[in-house]
Amino acid sequence: MARNTGPQCRLCRAEGQKLFLKGERCYSGKCPVTKKRPAPGKGPRDRQKKKTDYAVQLREKQKLKRTYGMLEKQFKIFFTRADKMAGKTGENLIILLERRLDNVVYRMRFASSRNQARQFVSHGHVTVNGKKVTVPSYVVKVGDVVEVKENSKKLQIIKESLKEYTRSGVMPWITVDPDAMKGSFAALPKRSDVTDLSEIQEQLIVELYSR
Repeated sequence: MARNTGPQCRLCRAEGQKLFLKGERCYSGKCPVTKKRPAPGKGPRDRQKKKTDYAVQLREKQKLKRTYGMLEKQFKIFFTRADKMAGKTGENLIILLERRLDNVVYRMRFASSRNQARQFVSHGHVTVNGKKVTVPSYVVKVGDVVEVKENSKKLQIIKESLKEYTRSGVMPWITVDPDAMKGSFAALPKRSDVTDLSEIQEQLIVELYSR
C-alpha cells in the first residue's frame, strides 16, 4: 500500500494550515502551525510573492490530498470517479473521500488520525458488515456497519481514541455505539456538513484537472 511516510507536520507547514494528520498533537501547543513557523524552505519574501492561478489550484489539491493521506495516483482515481457521477464534481469528490473506510474509521473515533485509521484497517482490526476488510480505500455504502474486530476491542489505543467521541461526538451522517465499538454509515454526507473542510475550495481542484 503506497503512502506518505515523511514528517506529517511538515505537510501542514507547507500548506500553512492544520490538516489534522497527527491526532492529539494537532490540538496541542506543539503544533508547528499554531507556532506560525514558516513553510519548509520558505521565508517572509516567499509569502509576499503573488501566486499564479495554477499555483493556487495546485495548493488546493495538495491540501485535500494530504488531508486524506493519499498519493497522486489514487487521488486521481477518486477524482475521475467523481467526475463521472451526476452532480458537481468537486462535491462528489469530497463525498467519495469521506466514504473511504480509513476515513470512516477515523470519523467514528476508533483512531486519532486518518493515518492511524489506515494502519488499523490494513492490519485487519476492522470489519464491514461482519467481514474483515483490509483495504483502506474501500468505499463504504449507506447502511454499512463498521466495527472493531472482536479480539481487537481490548486494544488500549482504540479505547484512548474513543475518548474524543465523548468530547466531540461524530459527524451527522455517522452513528456510533462506543461501548460496542461499532458504528453505521447512516447517510451520504452533504458538502455543507463537512465543516472541517470548509476552507477547501474544491472547484479549484476541478479547474486544475480540467487544464
